[in-house]
Amino acid sequence: MRDDETQDNGSHGTESSTSHSLIVPDQARPQRIYLLPVNQRPFMPGLVQPVLFPQDAWQATVERVSQTPHHALGLIYVGDGEPASSETSELPDNLPEHGCLVRIHNAASDEGTLQLMVQGISRFRITGWLSRKAPYLVEVEYPEADPEEIKRDDVKAYALAIINTIKELLPLNPLYNEGLKAYLQNFSPREPSPLTDFAAALTTASGDELQAVLDTVPLLKRMEKVLVLLKKEVEVARLQGSINEQVNEKISSQQRQFFLREQLKIIQKELGLAKDDRTADVEAFQARADKLTLPEAVATRFEDELRKLSILETGSPEYGVTRNYLDWLTQIPWGLYTPDNLDLGHAREVLETHHAGLSDIKDRIIEFLAVGAMRGEVRGAIVLLVGPPGVGKTSIGRAIAESLGRKFYRLSLGGMRDEAEIKGHRRTYIGALPGKLAQALKDSGSSNPVIMLDEIDKLGQSFQGDPASALLEVLDPEQNNQFLDHYLDLRMDLSRALFICTANTLDAIPAPLLDRMEVIRLAGYITDEKVLIARQHLWPRALERAGVRKSQLSISDAALRQVIEGYAREAGVRNLEKQLNKIVRKATVKLLEGSRRISITGKNLDSFLGMPHFRAEKPQHGVGVVTGLAWTSMGGATLSVEASRVHDHSRGFRQTGQLGDVMRESSEIAYSFVSSHIGEFGGNPDWFKDASLHLHVPEGATPKDGPSAGVTMATALLSLACNKPLRRKIAMTGELTLTGQVLAVGGIREKVIAARRVGIRELVLPEANRSDYSELPDYLRDKITVHFAAHYNDVYHAVFAKHGA
Repeated sequence: MRDDETQDNGSHGTESSTSHSLIVPDQARPQRIYLLPVNQRPFMPGLVQPVLFPQDAWQATVERVSQTPHHALGLIYVGDGEPASSETSELPDNLPEHGCLVRIHNAASDEGTLQLMVQGISRFRITGWLSRKAPYLVEVEYPEADPEEIKRDDVKAYALAIINTIKELLPLNPLYNEGLKAYLQNFSPREPSPLTDFAAALTTASGDELQAVLDTVPLLKRMEKVLVLLKKEVEVARLQGSINEQVNEKISSQQRQFFLREQLKIIQKELGLAKDDRTADVEAFQARADKLTLPEAVATRFEDELRKLSILETGSPEYGVTRNYLDWLTQIPWGLYTPDNLDLGHAREVLETHHAGLSDIKDRIIEFLAVGAMRGEVRGAIVLLVGPPGVGKTSIGRAIAESLGRKFYRLSLGGMRDEAEIKGHRRTYIGALPGKLAQALKDSGSSNPVIMLDEIDKLGQSFQGDPASALLEVLDPEQNNQFLDHYLDLRMDLSRALFICTANTLDAIPAPLLDRMEVIRLAGYITDEKVLIARQHLWPRALERAGVRKSQLSISDAALRQVIEGYAREAGVRNLEKQLNKIVRKATVKLLEGSRRISITGKNLDSFLGMPHFRAEKPQHGVGVVTGLAWTSMGGATLSVEASRVHDHSRGFRQTGQLGDVMRESSEIAYSFVSSHIGEFGGNPDWFKDASLHLHVPEGATPKDGPSAGVTMATALLSLACNKPLRRKIAMTGELTLTGQVLAVGGIREKVIAARRVGIRELVLPEANRSDYSELPDYLRDKITVHFAAHYNDVYHAVFAKHGA
């Protein structure tokens, strides 16, 4: 661009200035100018600032302007869209009426961007187009405000208002100072028109609002619009300043508090009133240890670790390890014991409060506590509660702790695979912790708590270790007084803790571990006991959880019995509680919809729970059909065994019903025994010669296994061979040998409960289980007729020979 040029014939007047000097707006202005489009916001007269354009789009236009003597062009606002990126782009048809004439003082390019330093001179109005393709060339005129209007008093008043508003803006935002300095270099503050345009440019108004100011030529109307924009700007600036003050106050307050705390620490340290972190830790651990009765080995280790802590730097890793060790060491309740409450009356009252039924189990627990009362303390005892889910094993353990007045800690062993969970990790590992037993003592705050090892039959085993083997030391009264935790690396006395373990079955518990525990079996509840439990415990708890009063919702004993027999037939009461909660939830909806009182009876029970899940079990009758008794992890059950002759073309024997290996062997033994002794029982010895028999146990989707169905299968085959049906309700269980001996089986209590549930009052049990049956409580043996069999001949006489069968 040339520094000095004379004006061409197309301009009026003369101009003599360099491209870097500012010009005064009233100098001669060209009538033909090139246009450049701007977006975001229009350029206002009186401004001196850089403007950016895409170089590839507008390089040619700028070169044309540089060849003119006035170096002036027009900037026209085209909206908030993207800037044109090519000279072939056309301007929109709805261009605004006015633009701003500017003079280029400097031009520079960088990475495809053209930067022009321009000075706004005045507004222009397009009167004609000479080229509608880039570079755009137009004819313009320059509208001016009425000179007489400038002299009016209201214009002067508006000018003073604008100046005062600008003065208000200057302290709020220092950025306005630079723009004001540039304006004062070229304009007088007494000129209202340039002042108004400059004031509008100071604001952060939108592009359309500024274009409206540019389109307003009458001075008074323009000043009104600009004053409104300035007032908005002042409010925004004040709000921003208020926000900044609040943030700065918070930061300053935090910094002030920090410095004051640091100064206070230094002053207290100089006066001996405060201690550093290391001294405070040492004194805290020493104070804890003074409250404990540390064994000699523990006291020696404590002194060594405390001495080491006192000389370590607080920032060293070893300091953190030592501090954590001492923290755990001093939180173990060494020498702290909870006194036992050995009042048997109190213990019986607590057990009766927590449980209905299970009188034989309560008697066993009272006997166990009585031994402790005679000795003066309960120690060295490991009890295993075995029973189906939901019979109250965990709550019995909690009741024992409450009756003794001891702290209770429950540790779930289900799925545990790492022996370090029992014995702890060594301190050399990152994140090492003591074992769960040390944590139990810490959390309970006593060295003789009641520790419940829940689900001990579900311990896992992996390459990390065998936790069941680790428990051998814990559950051995001869060893657990010297239990070694790997993290503490010290001996702990667990002999005064009472361990109560729970399990569903004994099969998964290793024999050495089972040998260390006293087994107490919880067989489950009969219907009468469940009704009592539901009435006294489960139903009030369900109402309380739902926030329903007893006067609003009630349930009859008949409905409770129907729920138990039709929806919750398992040995425990967990599913029963779920069904009662379901009833309460549905009743709550009806209460909120307007019902005042709801009574649950046997007639409307299905509207709350749907159709019963279980049908009434009716023992099947007929030739070759016999009812047996089985035991499962969910309690006792009855099952029917069916035998049928398929054809007599060839000898054969087939079993179905998803029987396990042991049960298939029992069926083979029963077949062999009956076929070889059929003559002794009044049958045809040649009946089995060409008979193809089929033995089936219904509910084939349910896996079945065990030896206790031997006598049942033999009786079904004998009934078929002799064509003699069982004419009475009778059920049986027992293992059969090839010589006809009837051997003992397990689960007698569960099987008796299952028989009572379906209304069977006559049973055949092995002679070897007579003692098991005699130990059952009276309410289970009431109105039950039992035939004890040592040989199958006893079974035959009990089933077929009596009552003319």
